[in-house]
Amino acid sequence: MPNRRRHRRIAMPPPMEGYKPFGLPMRELESEFLLFEEFEAIRLADYENLNQEQAAERMNISRPTFTRLYDKARKSIARAFVEGKAIIIRGGTFVTDNYWYRCRDCNETMVSSKPEDHCSTCDSENILPINP
Repeated sequence: MPNRRRHRRIAMPPPMEGYKPFGLPMRELESEFLLFEEFEAIRLADYENLNQEQAAERMNISRPTFTRLYDKARKSIARAFVEGKAIIIRGGTFVTDNYWYRCRDCNETMVSSKPEDHCSTCDSENILPINP
């Protein structure tokens, strides 16, 4: 019998929606998708230099699950670099303690402990919730 699926905890959203190869219009590119929890695995392991045990603990998942997420993320990023694809960061199954928003006018990413109805940077009401 498989273990219950744990909620994958993510501390913060990525500051951007993705990346694309320089000099090519997005309409001409294929995309590689990276889940929010895969982005978090890369952030914890490679950016914060945590070992896999520490990173798995922060995400509230087992170390083998972390390893699978991390490997999938690295393969997706490598495939995008080698094949000249855009990387789109979205989706996944995760929980967070905060509300995440992206302003459609100034592209600012906001993290708030309570629901917001306007951008804290440009005061626009044209904001999009990022997390479910």
